[in-house]
Amino acid sequence: MGVSAFTVGVDGHSLHADERAFLAEARPWGVILFARNIATPDQTRALAGAIRDTLGEATPILVDQEGGRVQRLFPPHWRQWLPPLDHVQRAGGSARAMYLRGLLIGAELADLGIDVNCGPTCDIATPETHPFLMNRCFGHDVETVTNMARAMAEGLMDAGVLPVMKHMPGHGRGAVDSHHGLPVCDSDRATLEVSDFAPFRKLNDLPMGMTAHMLFPQIDARPVTISPVLIDDVIRRDIGFDGLLMSDDIGMNALGGTVPERAVAAQKAGCDLVLHCNGDLAERRAVAAVLDPMTPAGERRAAAALASRRVPVQIDIPAHEAELAALMRGKVYG
Repeated sequence: MGVSAFTVGVDGHSLHADERAFLAEARPWGVILFARNIATPDQTRALAGAIRDTLGEATPILVDQEGGRVQRLFPPHWRQWLPPLDHVQRAGGSARAMYLRGLLIGAELADLGIDVNCGPTCDIATPETHPFLMNRCFGHDVETVTNMARAMAEGLMDAGVLPVMKHMPGHGRGAVDSHHGLPVCDSDRATLEVSDFAPFRKLNDLPMGMTAHMLFPQIDARPVTISPVLIDDVIRRDIGFDGLLMSDDIGMNALGGTVPERAVAAQKAGCDLVLHCNGDLAERRAVAAVLDPMTPAGERRAAAALASRRVPVQIDIPAHEAELAALMRGKVYG
């Protein structure tokens, strides 16, 4: 059996027997954690350990810890971060401040055994950007977004955590929350290539990326996640991304059909991994049953992504926090 081409969520603070049996049988590439899985540091470390006892020590454990609205680790055990856009504005566009943010977030995650963070968000904020996404962006122009995303990614990697840049090839023009509906961008390709697609092209050496549940009707009639045209022609060729590409969560309502149908469509379109976050165990089993093993190209990209993990740098938490506070005039956290 080849490498399983999906990453799944789990139910709670520990693995129950049926869940452990499913993981052992289905062998997902990774497991993604949410707030429902995280209570205390010791509990989270134990959960990460149980996952790796079942799937192997090299199993990636993912989380969304962007800061602001989208973070899964909260006080009192972890920092409450400002939203990314607020951070950039408070720090006056300092790349060093964003690097330190990535480094400190990465240190929090690595301490728990979490080694992949679904960020940075490389979408460009526009006047029409839906409020759910707006302050998750780093800025309103290519240069700012690229520089901030690069700094965030470097900070995470220096802490030993792999970044996943999202949402490829650009979600900033979405006026609809893709959790609830399908955003549509009517801009032509020439416009998008010098704007929305540009940060991803400049960051195409990063190890992992995530698709946007977004429709670009002037390029293809299918949303990115299930579009061979957007994945092969835009993400792979135009943007030049040869890293591991995962779908955004296939449980989101931007995509039509059943969840297993979405999973198959994403895999056939060219996603190396299908991300399935919030379904129950029966739905997870159904997704596992319909997916083919990861392709040889996907296996190569997955191996390259994991091989890009860095030995963490020496992190002086008090010193780095003090430096970050100085760069942000004392307003570091939410």
